[in-house]
Amino acid sequence: MNATIEKFGYPTTLLKQFDHWVVLLRPSQVTLGSLVLAAKSEVTAYSELAREAFAEQADVIAAIERSLASFVQYERINYLMLMMVDPNVHFHVIPRYSEERTWNGNGFPDVGWPGQPRMDSAAKLNEDQIRALVTHLAGVFR
Repeated sequence: MNATIEKFGYPTTLLKQFDHWVVLLRPSQVTLGSLVLAAKSEVTAYSELAREAFAEQADVIAAIERSLASFVQYERINYLMLMMVDPNVHFHVIPRYSEERTWNGNGFPDVGWPGQPRMDSAAKLNEDQIRALVTHLAGVFR
């Protein structure tokens, strides 16, 4: 796996692995269910991905949206390609909603709703919370 994938906690945060992509829990939850969709490739430009990765991405997006709709009942979903610090191709997947969601006794408001997601207000999960949320979401992805 490339350095970007490892920075987002792989393998601990792995929810689903595909041939060309991985879906990871984002350890800092901008909103409940925030994920990272990362290409396994070492490339640092989206246009450099293999054609097969683009074809597979349609299936990955469908799995993400189906799973997050079930889990968090999002109203909108944002895919942000912010490759400024972490150079390998990846997207931050931010489910959006107008009313706070709760999970495991914790509230997760969408502070930026209805505007841009507030990346700076993300809830930083501890190791136990990460493991619990990964276990739960991995089950939803199956």
